[in-house]
Amino acid sequence: MSEQNTYILGTDQEELTRLKIQHMVWLSEAKRGWDLAGFKIGQTILDLGCGPGYCTTELAKIVGKTGKVIGVDRSEAFIKYLHHIRESTQLSIEPCLADFDTLSLDTESLDGMYCRWALAWVPNPKEILKKIKDALRPGGQMVIHEYYNFSTHQTKPERPALKKAIGAALKSFNDSDCEINVGSYIPQFVEALNMKVTHIRLMPKLARPGSMEWEWPKTWYHSYFPRLVTMGYLNTEDVKNAIRDLGSLEKLSYTTLSCPMMVEVIAEK
Repeated sequence: MSEQNTYILGTDQEELTRLKIQHMVWLSEAKRGWDLAGFKIGQTILDLGCGPGYCTTELAKIVGKTGKVIGVDRSEAFIKYLHHIRESTQLSIEPCLADFDTLSLDTESLDGMYCRWALAWVPNPKEILKKIKDALRPGGQMVIHEYYNFSTHQTKPERPALKKAIGAALKSFNDSDCEINVGSYIPQFVEALNMKVTHIRLMPKLARPGSMEWEWPKTWYHSYFPRLVTMGYLNTEDVKNAIRDLGSLEKLSYTTLSCPMMVEVIAEK
C-alpha cells in the first residue's frame, strides 16, 4: 500500500494541519477519558493508530520518564513525524510502524490503551481488541473514542449540495468492509472478551461558524469531498456547490452544524 493510500485523507502537510485542529477540538474529551481510566505516571500506554502523535505526546506527559507510550501507526510519514517529536521533546515515546494485524505485543505488557478513529477503519475490530486485551495487565484499561452514529452529521439550516456531499461520504463508508459506527458495538465486543465496561458516554459537538468545532468538519470537507469525485460518488460540480453552500452557511449567525456523534467506552481487564 502506498503512503498516499495509507489513510483516506492522506498523510501530507495539509492533513497534519487538519489533524492538529481535530486534536485541539477533542483534547479535553481525551483527557477526561484518560483521567477516568486512571492513566498515571510510570505506566506503559499504547496509542493505537497514533497518527502524527498529538495524543501520544499528551499521554507521554502523563506517564513521565518512568513510563512509556507506544505510538503505533501504519503510516511511515506519521511515524517519522513522531520520531521528530520524541527527539525534540525527550519524552518517553516509542514510535512503532506497524499494521494492526501484524502488530506484536507481549502478553500483559500494557497498563492501558487509547484509540480514536482507529477501529472504524479496519474490517476486524474484534480481533484487534482481542490482541490488545491479551497485552493488558490485569486491571488494565482501554479508552476508546469512535463514531456512534455518523448520520447525525447535518447542518441547520440545510443546504442541498452540502447535504448531498455529506450523504455521499457516509455512503462511501458504508460501502467499505469497515463499520463507520463501530463505537456503537464496542460495549458488546469488549464484554465478549470478558472485560468490564466501566464508563460509557456520548460526546456530541454542535458547531457554529467561526468556532474551532466548525473548522474541524470544514477542513474535512475540503479534504474528503474531492476524493469522492475520484471514487465516483460525486462530480466536480457537486463539490463546488457543496463548498459554496458551506460558505453561505458561514454568513448566517444562526447556523449550527451537528458533528457526527462520538462515543467513549472505557473497559477494564
